[in-house]
Amino acid sequence: MAQFDLAQVLSQTISPYADARKQAEAQLIQASKRPGHAMEVVRLVASADGTDPAVRQSAAVHFKNLIKKGWDESKDEVDRQGILISGDDRTTVKKHLVELMCTVPPQIQAQVSESISLIAGVDFPQKWEYLLPELVQKMQSPDLAVVNGCLMTVNAILKRFRYVQRSDALYADLIFALNHLQQPLLIMFAQTGKHVEASQNDPQRLIQLFESLRLMCRIFFSLNFQDLPEFFEDHIKEWMDEFAKYLQYTNPLLVDPDEETDPSPIDKLQAAIIQNLKIYADKDEEPFLPFLPDFTKLVWNLLIGLTPHPKHDRLTVGSINFLSSLVEKKMHNALFQEQSTLQQIVTSIVIPNLMVREADEEKFEDDPQEYILTEIEGSDSESRRKCSRDLLRAMCRQFEVPTSEICKQHIADMLAQSARDPSKWAAKDAAIHLMLGIAIRLESHQGVSELNDNVNMLEFFSTQVFSELQDTNHSNRPMVKATGLKFVCTFRKQFTREQLIGLLPLLIAHLGSPSIVVHTLAGYAIERIMMTSEVDATTQQKRYKISRVELQPLLESLFTGLFGIIDNAEWNENEHVMKCTMRALSRAGEDVVPITDIVFNKLAAALGRVCKNPRNPSYNHYLFESIAALVRNVCSKDPSQTAQLEALLFPPFQTVLQMDISEFTPYVFQVLAQLLEYRPKETGLGEAYTSLFEPLLTASLWERKGNVPGLVRLLTAYLKMAAADLVAGGHLVPFLGIFQKLLASKATEASACELLTAITIYVPMDQLSQYLPEVFRITLHKLMQGKSNKFPVLAIQYFALFSGLHGGQAIFGYLNQAALPLLVQIWSPKAKIAAHSLILAKTQAVGLTRLLCETPALLADDNVKKIWAQTFASLVGILSSNTFSANEIIGDEPEMEIAYDASYSQLSLATKKAHDPFPNIADPMAMFKESLEQLNTANPGVISPIIQLGVSSDPKIASGFQSICQRTGLRL
Repeated sequence: MAQFDLAQVLSQTISPYADARKQAEAQLIQASKRPGHAMEVVRLVASADGTDPAVRQSAAVHFKNLIKKGWDESKDEVDRQGILISGDDRTTVKKHLVELMCTVPPQIQAQVSESISLIAGVDFPQKWEYLLPELVQKMQSPDLAVVNGCLMTVNAILKRFRYVQRSDALYADLIFALNHLQQPLLIMFAQTGKHVEASQNDPQRLIQLFESLRLMCRIFFSLNFQDLPEFFEDHIKEWMDEFAKYLQYTNPLLVDPDEETDPSPIDKLQAAIIQNLKIYADKDEEPFLPFLPDFTKLVWNLLIGLTPHPKHDRLTVGSINFLSSLVEKKMHNALFQEQSTLQQIVTSIVIPNLMVREADEEKFEDDPQEYILTEIEGSDSESRRKCSRDLLRAMCRQFEVPTSEICKQHIADMLAQSARDPSKWAAKDAAIHLMLGIAIRLESHQGVSELNDNVNMLEFFSTQVFSELQDTNHSNRPMVKATGLKFVCTFRKQFTREQLIGLLPLLIAHLGSPSIVVHTLAGYAIERIMMTSEVDATTQQKRYKISRVELQPLLESLFTGLFGIIDNAEWNENEHVMKCTMRALSRAGEDVVPITDIVFNKLAAALGRVCKNPRNPSYNHYLFESIAALVRNVCSKDPSQTAQLEALLFPPFQTVLQMDISEFTPYVFQVLAQLLEYRPKETGLGEAYTSLFEPLLTASLWERKGNVPGLVRLLTAYLKMAAADLVAGGHLVPFLGIFQKLLASKATEASACELLTAITIYVPMDQLSQYLPEVFRITLHKLMQGKSNKFPVLAIQYFALFSGLHGGQAIFGYLNQAALPLLVQIWSPKAKIAAHSLILAKTQAVGLTRLLCETPALLADDNVKKIWAQTFASLVGILSSNTFSANEIIGDEPEMEIAYDASYSQLSLATKKAHDPFPNIADPMAMFKESLEQLNTANPGVISPIIQLGVSSDPKIASGFQSICQRTGLRL
């Protein structure tokens, strides 16, 4: 494709006409697979003369996507989607990319910078050693746009050193980066400071300089994140003097007094500096300790002077977090232990940042989703209130009694103020948040586990919070109601079963609130309460605090409230309300059967709405989980109801498949599989499933990795229901073709093995046998490639299954010359890893037993007998393991957390029960005994010495074998 053609195609990708865009995108996909394409795109990005800026921008985005998909050569061909960037192109791209970034306009510069960081993620530093030296050299440019472009790129590259586990490889890369950056960074930071002093009256230049300083602080953060490097320790005073200077810096030219939302350049730099101080404070680095008292005062003074406006939120949050990290450590007690200091923290920092601001009220009304984010447990979103509560908890860890007394007095004062004047509801709201801050001593993702003995949380709830929840006037103090709901949710584990049962009707009533925040937090609290568990005093087993029987009388009002929100088209899809619906359906079990039609119609209507514009992945996930829960509840009770549910679900599902809504097809395939698994076998596939089958084999469906697990499960259900018909219809070869295609990619190899397992279980051997030599050949070839850490385990799980179904002699014959090396190098060493569940352990036990006891070739000579002994030891290890002796969990065991996962949207509530391929073998240990005795009888005097050789190498194996002999009565 010539360059002018490429420009034309790229211009069509931003066309307002969908058909033109689609055609252009298809052309780009084809062009991406040709050598030289990447450099054509780079030349177009660089062409400043006469090229439409929008086309250059589009080219830069396309180039970035090329890099994202096709640069990493370790990816499978399938994962790279056929994109080919030749070795020559790679070399040329890396040679010119930094220079290109320094010469293009800012918008394009950002795309090129990201492309550099993507390449660096694969090649840096081993295959791109000159990248950092080139960037450092470009940082000397007098053009601040070039300087900041280079700093932005370095910052992006070095983010790899943050929030990751330490390793030798990581430290090697970090040392490489330090050697090239640490000295130039310090010199540049100081020089930039001099430029700031010289540019006091030039606001435009100052803005660029402060951005340079901010980016250098972020680079400092990355370089120091893992440990304090020696160079930074040696030059700590120079760095700290510069940081202290900017924490006190003021310049009215950089501050817009009318701006309330966007932080100033000074604010951004100060926030970055405080993050740097915090990582030093967190590490307890001795060289930093002398600077701590001064920085504590600087941050304190800065914090007290900040406005309540949103523009200062990030700086406020960072400052409070810095103080929290100091307060909670005993080594810094001297800085905070005075009663007056604690009092001042509560009065001057905590309470002002707990009080409702005008901006909070606006967010509560106009941006409820953002407001809710800061009120949900475990959210990464930080707010002034959340950080202030965290600061109180840090104070309580070191100074629990005085902090509690100070706060209790403020709580009493604020409650009295609110009682005198109901319009001062914000004081009561802040008082509840103060209690939330001091009442918790220990907390985990499962809730509060220990309370502060110095405060009476339950009394506070009954006197102050309960009345707010009893108030049925939804327009009265909705923000306080929201805080009250948060309070109930936070302390749900501390309430008794009876208290929670009494509270649930009040929470359900708040589902009727017109306030999105209130009804969302009500749904969230109800869902968390339904998930709350306790240990049964009698059985010592975990169980739900509120049983299904106790929930049953509340279901009608609960579903009425939930669907009242879901049905309201004016509100955005509410993921917390849909999650509550999912949990209620899951917990209701068969109690929901009488209202199946009503609930399904509501869910189908919700599905119809989101099909038009899928926006919220979590909401969509919980919607399909709700559908799966209803299918499970109804069909597990009465499989004959499957036909009714199919009639309800097939129309909306056909819409999803016909419209090719890629976000939803993985879910549809899973629920269709779930329905087919419940369908009574005597009913056959039926017309709907029969007509759906052929389209499922369409290649384009299998190109999307998200579809693959659901499709494989659906094909497995087809095989289970009608394998004979499918084979008779000529579909076995296409099934095996799909297996081969899936096996080619690491991303889909597990699905390939799952499909092969289903084929092996359900297709009769006389129809499958002609294809097995090729199946084993490509499986062994994949094993020999050794590119996947996971595949060897998947392979031996399949080999054990095959051996168990068709005998040791059969699998030995198909493995041929690879059999013995496989047993020695892979199967025996990894057998226990492959037996990580009860069914898989049983499969390994049966498969290995048949292999050892039915394969005469394994007793052929002394060398082979050693392999038999090694394999026998692995089998004993499985039979005597905890996994094998464990019981499957049944009953009302609390469920795991359920959440949306972007990689593959697996429906937890549609999960099928693990299939036992050997239902006729009730006790594999008894089979082991019987088979071993038969082998011993057929080979007198041969087996015992080999067994002794196998078990003697490990005392645990010897003890395990002795235990098996005692349990089964095995005697040789």
